[in-house]
Amino acid sequence: MPSTAGTVEVAFITPRHLAGGGDPAWITVPLHRASGWSHGDDPLMPRVLLSSPDQKALLRLEPDPAGPWWTLQHTAEDGRPAWYASFGARTPVELIAAFTDTLTDPVKSAAESHDPFGPLRHVTWSPPAIGADGLVSPDGTAYVQRLGSAEDPGSWFVTATLAPNRPPAWQARFGAHTPPHLVTAFTTALADPDPVYRTAGEQRLPPLNPHLVARKYVDVPAAYLAAALEDRVRSLATRPAGTPTTPIPARHSPPQRGHNR
Repeated sequence: MPSTAGTVEVAFITPRHLAGGGDPAWITVPLHRASGWSHGDDPLMPRVLLSSPDQKALLRLEPDPAGPWWTLQHTAEDGRPAWYASFGARTPVELIAAFTDTLTDPVKSAAESHDPFGPLRHVTWSPPAIGADGLVSPDGTAYVQRLGSAEDPGSWFVTATLAPNRPPAWQARFGAHTPPHLVTAFTTALADPDPVYRTAGEQRLPPLNPHLVARKYVDVPAAYLAAALEDRVRSLATRPAGTPTTPIPARHSPPQRGHNR
């Protein structure tokens, strides 16, 4: 069904980890405009470099078919060695944004106790098999594990596949010293059952088994889509220092007449 004048057809997709990467601006623009991260200017290179105001964190977005597209490196601080996080090209931007929003939130404390597995258990993720570690989604297409042992914990790995026993569609990695509250922010967004949307121009995954992935096509006012990023930037920029804030919602649209296909 074609869109009407003044509207854009978008696909609301569940599960969200199989929605595709989406628009990188959902991450980079708020970091720059709302959190004051500075960026270099090298128009001859197909990459984005953003550094935090204190110069302790560097986010690199670089198309690399042989490796992760997103890499965040953080220098050592008092009581915590240097750490990193990386995300494959098809990692949904909503999941990465949950990580970066928490990193830049002045009221989120790394000193609090956090269990990244907790949000997954809450939505009935379970161990994948006898003798295996980590947790797997009920449909078998997402897997979260931590290497190492209880005495010497290692890196976190998050893997999404197009179907059980298929090669990864994307993978996220968090170094052993990544603050647990940041990993928990990512797994909380991963466990969220709400759909995320993709327009025709955004990076998506190919057609999938309709019994596994649901797509609902909706005509959304073009003005709403244009304003969504601005609203996100404004919300993040006005977070009060030292006062808890309401989490930024996923990119949802107001109900419109939709259709499935």
